Amino acid sequence: MHCQDLRLAAINIYGRYSCTSLPRLLQLSLVAESRVRANRPLLKEVQRVSPSHSRRLSFQIVDFHSFLGGKRWKEHISRFGSVSAAVGAMVGSVEVPCVGGDLSGKVEPLPEEISPEFLPLVIENEGVIEDGNEEIREVVLGKNVHTTCLAVTEPDADDEITGDREAYMASVLARYRKSLIERTKHHLGYPYNLDFDYGALAQLQHFSINNLGDPFIESNYGVHSRQFEVGVLDWFARLWEIEKDEYWGYITNCGTEGNLHGILVGREVFPDGILYASRESHYSVFKAARMYRMESVKVGTLLSGEIDCADFRTKLLQNRDKPAIINVNIGTTVKGAVDDLDLVIKTLEETGFKHEQFYIHCDGALFGLMMPFVKRAPKVSFKKPIGSVSVSGHKFVGCPMPCGVQITRLQHINALSRNVEYLASRDATIMGSRNGHAPIFLWYTLSRKGYGGFQKEVQKCLRNAHYLKDRLEDAGISAMLNELSSTVVFERPQDEEFVRRWQLACQGNIAHVVVMPNVTIEKIDDFMSDLLQKRSSWFQNGKIQPPCVAGDIGQENCACGLHS
Repeated sequence: MHCQDLRLAAINIYGRYSCTSLPRLLQLSLVAESRVRANRPLLKEVQRVSPSHSRRLSFQIVDFHSFLGGKRWKEHISRFGSVSAAVGAMVGSVEVPCVGGDLSGKVEPLPEEISPEFLPLVIENEGVIEDGNEEIREVVLGKNVHTTCLAVTEPDADDEITGDREAYMASVLARYRKSLIERTKHHLGYPYNLDFDYGALAQLQHFSINNLGDPFIESNYGVHSRQFEVGVLDWFARLWEIEKDEYWGYITNCGTEGNLHGILVGREVFPDGILYASRESHYSVFKAARMYRMESVKVGTLLSGEIDCADFRTKLLQNRDKPAIINVNIGTTVKGAVDDLDLVIKTLEETGFKHEQFYIHCDGALFGLMMPFVKRAPKVSFKKPIGSVSVSGHKFVGCPMPCGVQITRLQHINALSRNVEYLASRDATIMGSRNGHAPIFLWYTLSRKGYGGFQKEVQKCLRNAHYLKDRLEDAGISAMLNELSSTVVFERPQDEEFVRRWQLACQGNIAHVVVMPNVTIEKIDDFMSDLLQKRSSWFQNGKIQPPCVAGDIGQENCACGLHS
C-alpha cells in the first residue's frame, strides 16, 4: 500500500480528525496501535498478521525524515494497512495534539481515558465466630491481577536506536498516572491522607538511602538518614511522654511491622505469655500470633467495636497462671473504635496481674497520632504501664510510601538486640534494609505542620466526619460514628461496582468511609450524590428493603423498617 493510499484510508477511518499530514497520520496510527495492545482479542488479530508488530510501538520520533525513508516506515505502512479496521475501531475518543513544524522533537500522546472494567468477582466462604457459633459469610475478593498485569518483555535488538521501548514505557506510565489521578479522586474507604506535596524532596530521589540496623548506631553504609529518623522518633517520644534515654524505636516499613515488632518484644519479655486481642483488631495482630507460634485469645467487643473488658476479665482469669501480652487498639480497623486503655489496665490489676506480669502494645495505626489533639480524649502515654506504641506514617501524616513509627521502652529491647559485625552496628529491627527516604518525608511534614498544624487537621476531619454522618442519616441510611473517630460506618452498598469505584472497605453488612484531611465537603457531596442515585435503583418499588444493621452498629443507629 502506498503512502497516499494509507493516508486516504486513514481519513476514512479517522474522518473526524481531518488528517492532512503524514506526521499527524503517524501519530494517530501509533496511538491507535496502543489501543490495540490494550485489547486482547484485537491484539491476537495483530499478532496473527505480524507477530512482531504487537511488540513495536513508537511515540517518540528522533528523526522523522529519516524514519519516513527507512525500512521501518514501510513496515508500518504494511502493518497498519492490514489491520486498519481493527485499529480504527480501537481509536475511540482519543485526542492527539497536532505536530508542529519541528519534527525532530518528541511526540507525547495523551493517556487513554480511564474506564475501569470490573471482572467477575471471586467469592469465598470465611468462617466468622459469633457468640461461640461459626457463621459462614461470603467474602468478595478482588479481581486476579494476572489478568491485567503489564508483562515484562525483552527489548528488540534495534530498540536502542529507534527509541521504541522508551517511548512505549513512557506511554504506559502516562496512562498509569492518569489512572492514579482518577483513583485518588474516588478514594474514601481507606485511612490514607492523600493531601501532600513533597516536591522539595525530589532532589533526593537520585540517592539509594538505606537505614541499616539500629537507628541510634551508625553502620558502615554511609548513605543513610539516621539524623532525620532519630529526630522523628524524638518528636513521637515527646508526644507519648517518654524521655530520650528511656525509649528505643525505629521507622518501620508499614503499620503491620510496628505491630509485629511490638508483639515480638512482648513475646521476648514473656516467652510463655498469652496474646490477648479483641476480635476487631487489625489482622496483622493475629498474623503475629501465627508467625511467632504464640497462644492467642480473641476477646469479644462491644457494638462500638471497642474491647469488652468484662469478657477480657473472664479470659484473664481462665489463664491466670501465664503472663499477659495485650494488644490495645487506638482505633479499630472497621469502626474506628478506641479501646479504653485505662480500663484495660484496671482489669489487669483487678484480676491479680502485677505490672511485671503483663505487656501492653498499643496499635495506634491511624488514631495514635490523632487522639493527642482531640479534647477530652484519653492519653496514650508511657507514664502508664504500656510496653510499646506504633503508628502508620502513610496514614494521617500523609507519607507517599508505606511506613510507620514503633517506640518501645529501652529496657525491653536488649532481649532482641544483637551486634552485627558486617554492619559495624547493632540491630533489633525486624527488617534488614529500611527505607531511608521515609524518615525524611516524615521529618519534612512534622517540621512544616507541627503540633498546631496537626491539631487543625484533626478538628477538620472530625467536623467533616460528622457532616457525612448527618448527610447519611438525613437520607435515611443507617450510620454510626464513634465519639473519638473520623470513621463513618454505614450500611453496605448493594452494588460491588459502586464499592470498588469509591474504594470502600466492607465487612459483612457494613462499609465505612475514613474521613482524612484530603476528604473535603465537596468530595463528600459528590459521594452522597452518587450513592443516593444508585440507592434509588437498588430499592426501587419497595421490592428490596435496606438491610437491618442493628447487630453491627446498634438499634439506635439502624434506619431499617424495623428500627427507623
